[in-house]
Amino acid sequence: MVMTFIRFLRAAALAMLRGGRGYYLWLLFLTAWIALGGIAYVHQLRVGLVATNMVDQVPWGAYIANFTYLVGMAAAAVMLVIPAYVYDDHAVHDVVVLGELMAVAVLVMCLSFVMVDIGRPDRFWHLIPGIGRFNWPSSMLSWDVIVLNGYLVLNLYITTYLLFSRFRGKPPTKKKYVPFVFLAIVWAVSIHTVTAFLYSGMGARPHWNAAILAPRFLASAFAAGPSMVIIAFSVVRDRMGLPIKDEALNRLRQIVAVTMLINLFFFFSEIFTELYSFKDHAASMRYLLFGLRGKHLLVPYIWGAVALDVFAAIVFTTRRLYSHPEVLRAGCAAAIVGVWVEKGMGLVIPGFVPSPLGEIVEYAPSFTEFCVSAAIWALGALIYTLLLKVAVPIELGKLRLDPEAAR
Repeated sequence: MVMTFIRFLRAAALAMLRGGRGYYLWLLFLTAWIALGGIAYVHQLRVGLVATNMVDQVPWGAYIANFTYLVGMAAAAVMLVIPAYVYDDHAVHDVVVLGELMAVAVLVMCLSFVMVDIGRPDRFWHLIPGIGRFNWPSSMLSWDVIVLNGYLVLNLYITTYLLFSRFRGKPPTKKKYVPFVFLAIVWAVSIHTVTAFLYSGMGARPHWNAAILAPRFLASAFAAGPSMVIIAFSVVRDRMGLPIKDEALNRLRQIVAVTMLINLFFFFSEIFTELYSFKDHAASMRYLLFGLRGKHLLVPYIWGAVALDVFAAIVFTTRRLYSHPEVLRAGCAAAIVGVWVEKGMGLVIPGFVPSPLGEIVEYAPSFTEFCVSAAIWALGALIYTLLLKVAVPIELGKLRLDPEAAR
């Protein structure tokens, strides 16, 4: 079995190296962004976090905004797992492993954003249970570390076992992976819930101190995540020849239609609660939506995000629109970008504005932060691309263990 697994790893490595001119240009493009981000990160390590635009009043910026958004993208893989394993949807079951592979790539991105945000990577050992000062269970951050790494391990095991079984040409044994699938369903909800609790547990930040934050996190994640999966599956079907059924894409489209409407409802409910009574604690929401004391950096961003979310909701609920693949993909892109702004810059930054002393310090990412963030996104795209180069041939039956080698 060990030798067979080594052959599987060798075959996977060779599959990642094969491809046409477009494939190599895509890898070169991603590698160039990673290299640029690496240079920017070395500069950040050399001069410190002063290379970013984060300050004492706004200590979280683009890195934590991306981290928060991507945790939801990772959790959204459950939107494929539930129909496939709970409701036995065969159309989704055929491609569920591709969604779980996306979760693996996204979780690596999440942990990478944590690494670059802490400033000094040598401090990361404090987050390792049993080694550093983990402060478990009192610290919500320690819970976040546990659930993120646990979800990564679960998805790695499930996808590796399924692909390895198909590589060997043998059906997977259900008792070896199905219990972990159902555990992953619960775990997927927990990773974004714990992240929401990390925010809402901060009583001194009234913009985050709301019971609706966790449901809003989940609703937005289950809108943006499946939208990303729809685009990825469309590319895989068109470029790599994997016969993904329209029923699978339609199931994801239905999920986005419902969750996007719920997300908009939650957002406007929060706006009403914050603004109707003219409370002092609503200053962050007023700054976000209308500006405050002549400062209005985020106003065009949040209203642009709302417009994109509304456009996506219209596309996903109107048959004449979503029936056209180009319009459907435009709706997916609108949902992805709209939720990123709404849950990234539109959530993280207003939590610090105004400060507890009433200061209004506006924040926009520096060039260093932009390059590092783009590099991590490129890293995630590179990981997912390489994983697809292994998974798709196995799913198509083109990558199999040589019967002679199996003896």
